[in-house]
Amino acid sequence: MSIALLSLGSNVDPEIHLSAAIRALRARFDGLVVSAVYRFPAVGYAGPDFLNAAAVVHTDLAAEALNDWLHALEDAQGRDRSGPRYSDRTLDIDIVLYDDAVLEGPGHLHIPRDELRHAFVLRPAAEIAPDWRHPVSGQTLARLWDAHPDRHVDFQRVALPD
Repeated sequence: MSIALLSLGSNVDPEIHLSAAIRALRARFDGLVVSAVYRFPAVGYAGPDFLNAAAVVHTDLAAEALNDWLHALEDAQGRDRSGPRYSDRTLDIDIVLYDDAVLEGPGHLHIPRDELRHAFVLRPAAEIAPDWRHPVSGQTLARLWDAHPDRHVDFQRVALPD
C-alpha cells in the first residue's frame, strides 16, 4: 500500500462537485482523511473563487494508475480540458505527494506538485498531513505552511452539503 496526498478544487458549482468527489474517494479508498474546505481566489486568471481541500488516501494503485483514476473522476464531473490551463473547473484533483516519490509521467503527473507552493494547496494539506516531508526540501508541510507569506490570512472555511 502507498499513501498519497491529493489536492481538490472547483469553482463551477463547487459544493456539488467537491461533495461528489469526496463521496467517490470514500467509496474507493478506505480510511480517507479530508481537510476542511477553504475558499481561495483564482490563481493565474480573473475568475470566480475556488473551493479547495486536501485528502490523504491509502492506495493499492501505482501513481500513474491513481492519476488515471482521478482523471476519470474529474471527467465524470464534467471536467473540460480543452480550455486554457488557468480556467474555471468543475473539478481538479492532483496528486501532490505520493509516498516519498519524485516522478513525472503521462497525464501531467508531477510529484511533488509545484502547486504545493500555493496557499490553496498547502493550507489544507498542512492541516491533515503536517508531519509529511517534502521529498526534495525535506521540510514538513507544517514548516512550509509556517513559512508561507499567506499563513496569517484567515481563509474562509466552507461547509459542504452531505
